[in-house]
Amino acid sequence: MTASSETAGGAAKARVELPSRSAAGRKRGAYAKTEARRTEILDAALAAFGRSGYRAGSVREIAMLVGMSPAGMLHHFDNKETLLAAVLEHREGIAHRVASRHGITGLDTLVGLVELARYNSTHRGIVELYCIVSAEATAADHPAHPYFVARYRRVRTRIAEALEHAARKGELRAGVVPARAARAAVALMDGLQVQWLLEPDEVDMPGELAEHFAALVKPGAWRRALAAALAPTGYEGFPDDRPGSAKNMAGPGAGNTPDAHNTPIEEVGP
Repeated sequence: MTASSETAGGAAKARVELPSRSAAGRKRGAYAKTEARRTEILDAALAAFGRSGYRAGSVREIAMLVGMSPAGMLHHFDNKETLLAAVLEHREGIAHRVASRHGITGLDTLVGLVELARYNSTHRGIVELYCIVSAEATAADHPAHPYFVARYRRVRTRIAEALEHAARKGELRAGVVPARAARAAVALMDGLQVQWLLEPDEVDMPGELAEHFAALVKPGAWRRALAAALAPTGYEGFPDDRPGSAKNMAGPGAGNTPDAHNTPIEEVGP
């Protein structure tokens, strides 16, 4: 075989091994369709588990919601436990993106949790899922038990570290113990969610959580954190009787200014 024929053969072999552009495009398209289908299933499972809980929610119900057979749905998720794990991861990803949008250090962490409470107040299914499945998961044999144990520890640690950071900067009020305050904050967040599910028109989750955090840190520091994080998003013009208003978000005393209604957050307080 000549050198030229070897080169030609090698080129031919290379052409065989490399996928064509159309084949690569079809592969990408199939992957995108699979991912879109998985997301559709996760959203349906989130709604089903949020409505009925994990134990009562059935694979058949979830499959019907997305127009699939149970066998077809299990092609994407091996079993119900795998599906639940994926749903919780899906919810966790949403929560992380919302809460970390303004930063993950110090008071930015607390502002992010207020922002997450605001987001949750417009997504009832997410709150239902968390409240129902977390209650079920207190049983040690529940498949989500390890997840919620780890999650509560993680959230408490995150809040405690945020308060410790504030203390080092001289922003924490005297007498606040970060670890205890973190546990109380988690309890408040969970309690507000349950009460909001029962009486959504009576409970202002972001406003009441913000008031709690405002009582932990010095007023000027908290208001500056809110102004830096929330004012650019367009939330600053809410009247006081709206969830997440400037007055409620800034905490006690903010309404003492002459023009508290419709006053931008950065103009409320020192």
